[in-house]
Amino acid sequence: MKRGEVVQGKVIKVSFPNKGIVETAEGDKLRVKGVLPGQTVSVRVKKSSKEKAQGNLLSVDAPSPLELDTPACVHYGKCGGCTYQSLSYEKQLEIKEGMIHDLMVPVIGEKVWSATYEGIKASPKQFEYRNKMEFSFGDEVKDGPLSLGMHKKGSFYDVVTVDGCQIIDADMRRVLTITLDYFVNANQSYYRKNTHEGYLRHLLVRKAAKTGEILVDLVTSTQIDSTFEAELLSNWKQALLDCPDWEGKLTGILHTKNDREADVVCDEGTEILYGQDWFKEELLGLSFTISPFSFFQTNSLGAEVLYSTARDFIATGADGAEVYDLYSGTGTIAQVIAPAAKHVTGVEIIAEAVEAAKENAKLNGLDNCDFIAGDVLKVLDDITEKPDYIILDPPRDGIHPKALDKIIDYGVDSLVYISCKPTSLARDLEVFLARGYKVTRIACVDMFPGTYHVETVAKIDKV
Repeated sequence: MKRGEVVQGKVIKVSFPNKGIVETAEGDKLRVKGVLPGQTVSVRVKKSSKEKAQGNLLSVDAPSPLELDTPACVHYGKCGGCTYQSLSYEKQLEIKEGMIHDLMVPVIGEKVWSATYEGIKASPKQFEYRNKMEFSFGDEVKDGPLSLGMHKKGSFYDVVTVDGCQIIDADMRRVLTITLDYFVNANQSYYRKNTHEGYLRHLLVRKAAKTGEILVDLVTSTQIDSTFEAELLSNWKQALLDCPDWEGKLTGILHTKNDREADVVCDEGTEILYGQDWFKEELLGLSFTISPFSFFQTNSLGAEVLYSTARDFIATGADGAEVYDLYSGTGTIAQVIAPAAKHVTGVEIIAEAVEAAKENAKLNGLDNCDFIAGDVLKVLDDITEKPDYIILDPPRDGIHPKALDKIIDYGVDSLVYISCKPTSLARDLEVFLARGYKVTRIACVDMFPGTYHVETVAKIDKV
């Protein structure tokens, strides 16, 4: 195969993160993103060498025999969000299990995997499970009508209006539709990433699964007359409030300014147009206050399964113990195990999340939790109490190597590692194993139906 050549082949295997191995009729193999096992695809060769060949997907020429006749979502194939919506949920879970197996076995061995793996736990809801969505304003074709939704598959600029999205509920779809119709009629422009001109940028919608409370935040630039903007936003707010069909309850309508050139949701000043700038969610009998930009698991019911699994792995290990909850976010896990522990110290680099954790601990009547804002690598040097037990829930990139060494140096008998990116977990497990630890329990929890993502929980014990 030569660079730039177009070849056709069949996907014989997929590995995390959603990389398929395509085999051509001539027996050549190359890696391609965004494919499913069994599909026949056309690929443009991007890199070809004896060690590794890679390509870019051009088209799916024949579906996989694993795929449904009709995908679960009307936007499948156009929207770049959910790549597994053409598969049954049982097949999705099977593929995810296979990807985790292939990552873990080279690290811990087939024998240990067979002895410790406890299966994959499904999300309580396959559809309408997300409690947060960030939609982008744009157009689906150049200079086309205003759209609001997700980026088109394989495109940085084009946006597909996802008013039929299946991973959000009717209320969130309703917010999208009302907002899009309003700003189309108001003839407002979207912020263009290439020229950095325009007004409308993002729409952030959050809805609690348990309380039904809804928070809506419109993110715009400041490229507009302030007097005209005040009237524009007031009428948008009223359009939402006038809707009689809400299944949940609108608790806050907000406006956030963002003039940064990067295409990310950023808070450079938020005003409350209606209600309040927070809502409440409940997990495992605990109550949590969530602000527009604070981290919280995007699948509330799935989070209960995840945290119950982690709590089961911790079991009696944390009873009466001094526990470190590292990368603690808004302190959810810390508060779940606090009733059994002597004391829990949470460490999180995002200051807003730490403040939310403190408030939530007060809300839940927990006085044996402390939360510290700072980088785990640096904070560990300053904590005087040494842990009996450690819980790890790091970001996608895993644990900094120096921080990992400090964690292992505590010499605790047991740790629980919760991972949202299994490649990072596999890398960090190699270090634990080399330093005298072994995996004694491992399980998967599917928090993201319709996608290739999956959470993995591992219990690590000192040999």
